[in-house]
Order: sequence, then C-alpha cells, then structure tokens
Amino acid sequence: MPKAKETVLEIDLSALTHNFNYLKSKLQPNTKFLAVVKAFAYGSDSVAVAKHLQSLEVDYFAVAYTSEGVVLRDAGITKPILVLHPLPISFEVIIERCLEPSLYNAKVLKEFIATAEAHNQTNYPVHIKFNTGLNRLGFWENDVEYIVSKLKATKSILVKSAFSHLAASEDKNEAVFTNGQIKSFKSTAKALEKGLSYKPWLHMCNTSGVINYPEAHLDMVRCGIGLYGFGNSAKEDDNLKPIASLKSVISQIHNIENGETVGYNRAYTSKGFEKTATIPIGHADGITRVYGNGKGFVFVNGKKAPIVGNVCMDMIMINVTNIDCEEGDEVILFDGSRKASELAESAGTISYEILTAISQRVKRDFITEN
Repeated sequence: MPKAKETVLEIDLSALTHNFNYLKSKLQPNTKFLAVVKAFAYGSDSVAVAKHLQSLEVDYFAVAYTSEGVVLRDAGITKPILVLHPLPISFEVIIERCLEPSLYNAKVLKEFIATAEAHNQTNYPVHIKFNTGLNRLGFWENDVEYIVSKLKATKSILVKSAFSHLAASEDKNEAVFTNGQIKSFKSTAKALEKGLSYKPWLHMCNTSGVINYPEAHLDMVRCGIGLYGFGNSAKEDDNLKPIASLKSVISQIHNIENGETVGYNRAYTSKGFEKTATIPIGHADGITRVYGNGKGFVFVNGKKAPIVGNVCMDMIMINVTNIDCEEGDEVILFDGSRKASELAESAGTISYEILTAISQRVKRDFITEN
C-alpha cells in the first residue's frame, strides 16, 4: 500500500469478505445472515459496505434509524432493511422507502398499524422486539396476548420476525444469564406463534452469540462488530480481519527544551530535551480528549509514540524523542495488526466507540485486494 499523505481511513473490502465468510461458516446452511450497518457501518462507510455485502448475497441489513435506511435505498440497496429503533414520526417514510420497522412497545405497534392502514397496506412486514433482560427496548413476555389481539384485528401488517437481543453473550461468566435469555425468548416466541396462523422467523444472536451460542442461531443471526474485524475476545480477533486502518502524517516536528509545555492548558511538560510531532487529526475527527496525557498512542515507522498534552480539535501531538522520523512520514493510529481495540483499551473504552467516532470529514479510501 502507498504511504498515507493525509489523514485517511482505509477500508479493506477483502477483509470484509473474509469476516463475512468466517461468520457464515459458523451457521447452518439454512440460517439467514443479517448484516448490521448502522452508524456508517461502524464508522466506515455504510453504502460501500452494504453494496459489497449485497454482492456477497447477505440476506438482510439492519440500521438503527430510518434516515440510515433511506441512505441505503438511495444508493441502490435492494435487500430488506430492518430499522431497529424507528420512531412514529418516521413511519410514513418507512413505508414509502420499503423499510421494515422493529415494533417494540404498544405505542409504536398501534401507531404503525394506523399508518399502514392509512396507506392501504396489506401484510406490510414488521419485526416484533422482545425484551429478555437487556432492558433497553422490547415488549415483555406477558404482552404476547395484547400483540396477537392487535395483529388479528388488522390485515395491514405481517410479522416477518420476532427477535430479542443478548446482553452479555461475549462474557462466559454470564452464561447462566445468557442461557436464561435464550430460554425466555424461545418460550415467548412459542406463545406468539401459537397466537398467529403463521410462523415468523426468530433471531437473537449478535456476533458473540454466533460464536458462543450455536443453539441460539435460530432462523437468522445479526452480525455487526464481527463484520468489521472484532470478535469480542482475543481468540476470535485472530480469526477476523479489521477492515479499517486509520492513518495520518507528521505535519511538523518540534525540538523542545526541558520544562517546556505542549498544547492547550500546558497539559504536558517536557522532562528533558524532547522531540514532538504534530499530527493533523483531533477530537473533531474522533480522537476524543480522553486520549493524551498518558492515554493513547500512535505508531511512527513501526515504533509506538505516546500522545502528549490535550487532544486539540484538529491536531494531536506525540512524543517521538526516540524515533527516527521526519515531517511527512506516515502515522498509524490503528490497522490490521495494530488494532483499534488496543488504542481504545489504553483509554478505558472499547473498539466500538473509537470506530464509530471517526468523523465523516476523514477521507475514506477503499481497498479491494490484499
């Protein structure tokens, strides 16, 4: 690969193919694969990622909000798109753009039925979300009778799937809780099916669920972070390839004397004659102020350089005292071998956060071959 000449997020679509095939290999042949591409496909590029996955014949997509689904439709994505957290104000747009809503409480169920009826819909596909312990969104098990009564009173909607969400599928210490969620969902789904004259698809596994709970794969699985190269464990990380590499360059090098300070609020004081480098990336690009002052690092010519001082809006400063480098040299914040999870852990956070925080002003470059 050519060296970076500016701040850039490189997105390796061949790595995406690898991750998709690896996760799919964990499934039975008839288990469907839903790709989660919310939040700009976890900070990368939702359109490019969705187009690539559509070419690999993924079965479904999921986004968080209606506007994200509209972007995909405008880009030519034709596969079904589940909107995980729709709000009633968007229901007309959902129908207009052939998106499929998750209905998670009595209010959204009633309002979507009313909207579907007003638009003369018949058997419009919807997805019923059940809460089995995450306590975020979803109907309760004792809501089944109510849901069935509403469904039987209208022909406007059809339940394409019923689903739930695992709270701690990556944590083996929470296996008892997770198995309780699986048992609860299967019981609830059975009650729902009994009340209907048809059988919806069932799904509840995320990436860690796919890996750790094959008995819960059911009719479909939903993979997000695994597609982007992270398996929520060191062992599984080795089986996946991060698709994103965040790179920049050295803009300027400073030689500073003992006791001089660096950056806003004079947050870093040199401990001798030191060399610092300024990099054109900052908290407006997703490298938040939690980094710096002993937290966070980058790589210059293969060597680790700590971030010093406070992160600025458009720049960070790094200590390169013991690194042979010059202005214009490439800087790597994370890539396939120096993983985003390591940078995130240095600041007490997780890979999800740093990946999804990468600003849309950062240029995206796409790699299609290794």
